Amino acid sequence: MPLIPEEPQIHESVPGPRATPAAGRTAPTPRPVPGPGPRPAPPRGAPASSARPGKPGPAAPSRGPVPAPPVQRTDSPQPPVAPTGTAAGPQLQLIPAPAGGALDAADEAVDLLLDSGRPPGEILVLTTGENHPWATHELSFGAASYWAQQDAADDVFYADAGAERVTGRPVVVVAVNDGDAANDGDAANDANDDATARALPAALARAGALLIVCGDPERINAVLGAHA
Repeated sequence: MPLIPEEPQIHESVPGPRATPAAGRTAPTPRPVPGPGPRPAPPRGAPASSARPGKPGPAAPSRGPVPAPPVQRTDSPQPPVAPTGTAAGPQLQLIPAPAGGALDAADEAVDLLLDSGRPPGEILVLTTGENHPWATHELSFGAASYWAQQDAADDVFYADAGAERVTGRPVVVVAVNDGDAANDGDAANDANDDATARALPAALARAGALLIVCGDPERINAVLGAHA
């Protein structure tokens, strides 16, 4: 399951809230999300068309009745993704990042998803190494309240990639932050690679529409190839 690196351009259409960075961390500036611009209100007598609220734009001349939207073309240009194995499988995206920056890359991907309209309750963030600061903070109040937030599904949920109680969501973001091969010993590297090899297929199974993997592309593909 090789993954092709790409920039985190996530296309959505409905506005949503932004993620709040964890305490003590500086949230990176999110990249602008491409997408259709706002449309002016239709002239009197013309049928209403969908428009993103809250973003005024210049007035446009009357276009007359708005035709029904065409059926989406399956051959329209799409961001490069790795094959999923089945036509109905989730889309895959790889955001290149070193192990030490995988968590920041995952946070930025979440920001882009929320900015593009993805509801926070549809996003799951998994870490292969150290827990996300949000998960560490929430677990300090007890496991019961922590897992209750997953069940409520009204906000982004952060969990360890190896946790068996984690349930699937439409979008899964994986931060491969389980160590740096340049600094870890052979035994630690083997353990990290095994954790990553287990985490990525499990994350793919949990992703309903989109799987985003943040980490070192060479290492990730090497791990997947060695454990294929």
